[in-house]
Amino acid sequence: MSAVTTSATAAGDAATDAEASDATPVEGADATATEAATDAAPVDRTAVGAVEGNAQVRRRRLSPGKRLPAARLVGPVLFLALWAAASAAEQLDPAAIPAPWTVLEAGVRLWTAGTLPTDILTSLQRAGSGFAIGLTAGIVLALVSGLSRTGEALIDGTVQLNRAIPTLGLIPLFILWLGIGETFKIAIIAIVVYIPIYLNTHAALAGIDSRFVELAEVQGLSRFQFVRQIVIPGALPGFFVGLRLGVTGSWLGLVVLEQINATNGLGYMMFQATNYGQSDVILVGLVVYGIFGLVSDSAVRLIERRVLSWRRTLSG
Repeated sequence: MSAVTTSATAAGDAATDAEASDATPVEGADATATEAATDAAPVDRTAVGAVEGNAQVRRRRLSPGKRLPAARLVGPVLFLALWAAASAAEQLDPAAIPAPWTVLEAGVRLWTAGTLPTDILTSLQRAGSGFAIGLTAGIVLALVSGLSRTGEALIDGTVQLNRAIPTLGLIPLFILWLGIGETFKIAIIAIVVYIPIYLNTHAALAGIDSRFVELAEVQGLSRFQFVRQIVIPGALPGFFVGLRLGVTGSWLGLVVLEQINATNGLGYMMFQATNYGQSDVILVGLVVYGIFGLVSDSAVRLIERRVLSWRRTLSG
């Protein structure tokens, strides 16, 4: 029995050693495979990072990019350069379209004579008076119409009807009502200004999310607090769009109005130059109008950017 037991024990130990020796290569192979996978992992992360980087680059290309300094001057400067080049190459008729230097000489001559400063000041006064009245009317009517169903019923339809009627077509009627002097000119400019301000401000008010109104009611805000904290911030983007259109409209209306029974102003200067065939003087007036329009629009955009600095937009 002792010999048999000893033999069995020896056989069991041998079998155990054999199993251990058979299992050892497998475990080593698994470890080697694990190490190989670990070594390959950084390569995969690099590839993933490259893909993510390419995706970010593609996403950045959807944006217009950084704002260029004095970007709005590129177009006018390019136009001026083409105009000067065409004039120097004698591709333009000097009697119809004088060269830029000829227009500059005419402007200097008119400024020295004192005609141009007087006309500019008169035009600024007319445009400023009409713009102030139109701005006030547009804001007040938009607030009353946008915040009250009764006000909307009384005002919005009338303004839409007024918008459908050509404003310059009202000139004969306003001359009969207000006379041929300065009053009717200022009134027409005010109408030209208030319509876009009203339309855009009213549309912005109508577009305010109703959840903000519900939140204001839950918070127990007063009418004044509601207007100051909800209405004004929500309507400002649309208001500034209408303001830009109104500023431009005041100059457009002024060109026509200053040619009707006027004795001074840029429009009057251009009308008189037409009678004498002075195309250089006409272009002087157009250039001054263009400068005023560009400067006023840039001023409104600058104010808009400062007031609405909390917004994250493509233009920002």
